Amino acid sequence: MKIPFFFKPIRSFCRQLFNSAGQFSLLIIVFGLCVIFLSSCQEAAHKDKGVVHLSLWQGINPPKNRDVFNKLVDRFNQTHPDIQIESIYAEGLPKILTAVVGNAPPDILAFDPQLTGQFAELGAIVPLENWLDKSPVKSEVSPNLFEQLTLDNHIWSIPFYTSNIGIFYRSDLFAKAGITQTPRTWKELREVAKKLTIDKNGDKRPEQYGMLLPLGKQEWTVFTWFPFLLSAGGEIVTNNSPNLTNTGSITALKFWEDLIKDGSATLSPPERGYEEDAFFEGRAAMQLTGPWTYITKSKVDYQVFPIPANVTQSTVTGTGGFFVMKTTPEREKAAFKFLEFVLSQEFQTEWSIGTGFLPVNIKSAASQEYKQYLSDKPWLKVFVEQIPVAGSRPILAGYSRISDSLGRAIEATLLGKSSAEVALKEAQERLEVIWGEK
Repeated sequence: MKIPFFFKPIRSFCRQLFNSAGQFSLLIIVFGLCVIFLSSCQEAAHKDKGVVHLSLWQGINPPKNRDVFNKLVDRFNQTHPDIQIESIYAEGLPKILTAVVGNAPPDILAFDPQLTGQFAELGAIVPLENWLDKSPVKSEVSPNLFEQLTLDNHIWSIPFYTSNIGIFYRSDLFAKAGITQTPRTWKELREVAKKLTIDKNGDKRPEQYGMLLPLGKQEWTVFTWFPFLLSAGGEIVTNNSPNLTNTGSITALKFWEDLIKDGSATLSPPERGYEEDAFFEGRAAMQLTGPWTYITKSKVDYQVFPIPANVTQSTVTGTGGFFVMKTTPEREKAAFKFLEFVLSQEFQTEWSIGTGFLPVNIKSAASQEYKQYLSDKPWLKVFVEQIPVAGSRPILAGYSRISDSLGRAIEATLLGKSSAEVALKEAQERLEVIWGEK
């Protein structure tokens, strides 16, 4: 019989003892060690009895925000000894889909709600409305946030945090250019961007641009373009089908095209439109981003203003979601307990103050602690005040295909490979072929 690895050191020790002290001593020692070993196993099993262990996958960045989250997870574990959450840093949709298809998903997933349709099609997530209707914490959350997370009359995730896009600007560069009023319309934004574009040595290559635009075809580019789409009254989906060639979407992309043609906007490195180096170094006077930005933790002279209006005042929400993955009734019930904690005033206040995201809990937003936090950060009020005019990206199945095609159209336009109208028309034609094959 093969001896288990944990008994081999015991066997060696006992042989030595037998040679010197005889068989009786050996039996006593072996018996004693076995009793100790089995007793410790029983103690561990007893200690773990009745405890539900859940895995939670999240891709929270930067690491500082992850630390805030993990601290709150530890607090939940301390106050809920019957439920223990293991927070695991895991990025990338392919890994998640592989786990789902392989029947090895996490119990809870923090991910972009725009993938809701894909997860629902796979039957990987649990609808939450029945649990939410019985939960007292539902009334503490802004109703419009749940509307953004609803597909086919089911609420598929809870809002983990919310935020929106504004325009950060270098107030010192505005002052040098003699700009005393922040732009309120697209026309004013274009004029301000021109004034802030400076060619200091006359080589026709500005050392300072009015604005940074994100180059790339991935979701960050689409996300930061969305406020302009919504402000122009545009959409990308009509009756659950792609619609990229409506007047609003063409107008919004043409505006970015005009900024490039004016020479008053510079492009980020590919797929790195969220980086702030150009802003810090004074090479770009304005940048599209949200309250999570590292700009707020830097020493540069900055302020922020709302997205200027075209047809209407608008921005786009950046709302993170928590999904409960389909596992077993016991595990799903335990996951609901954690989600209730995430929506609570306690969690939302500490998370928001620690990260800069906006609280989804109404009591948290109205708390004295958060009000004090806001008074110390006047720039954050811009994002709070934009909440009523914030729209959202659609969450239908197939959103990733629409986003990919749209991102390619935006990239082609910014690089001057196509006009806004042509790029969107080609993207729409590609999508119609895909939709026709579904």
